[in-house]
Amino acid sequence: MRVFSERGYAGASISDLSEAMQLAQGSLYKAFRDKQSLFLAALERYRTQRSEKLRRAIDAGATGRERLRNMLLFYAESAQGAVGRQGCLVVSSAVAITGFEPSVATQIASTLARNEALLGELIRQGQRDGSVAAHADPASTARLLLCLTQGMRVVGKAGRSRKEMLALVDVALKVLD
Repeated sequence: MRVFSERGYAGASISDLSEAMQLAQGSLYKAFRDKQSLFLAALERYRTQRSEKLRRAIDAGATGRERLRNMLLFYAESAQGAVGRQGCLVVSSAVAITGFEPSVATQIASTLARNEALLGELIRQGQRDGSVAAHADPASTARLLLCLTQGMRVVGKAGRSRKEMLALVDVALKVLD
């Protein structure tokens, strides 16, 4: 996951991957048919791990707005320091999506769509509990926040500070007023 996150699918060589996994290239090919199969397994593991952590962060909020804020904070924390410089497996893959087989591109697009749907649901929760303005369009606002969260991960690769990334959360929440 680390190699794909740092270098993207195209930039991750089999040598890099076998070294990171401490496997001979032959063993890597025995465990995974090809680089694409290894990537899909890494993507699934990455999504599972991130989803569990994100769910815990979101669930700590009482209102829709707090839950949304926690999600944005989760992304801000992931976009700074060493973790931010490592990058995001989904973002690095989405940037190179045209080079993938359609089935892989579909997996990446599906991950982004799930995140957008989650953002939309949190906005609707906030509207129901009164913590988010009723005039905020859940679909377009969710798309905007998806672009923000994924953009945070891109900018984080350049080495942003925690303070810089956390400041974005408060600015983003203003679209909900």
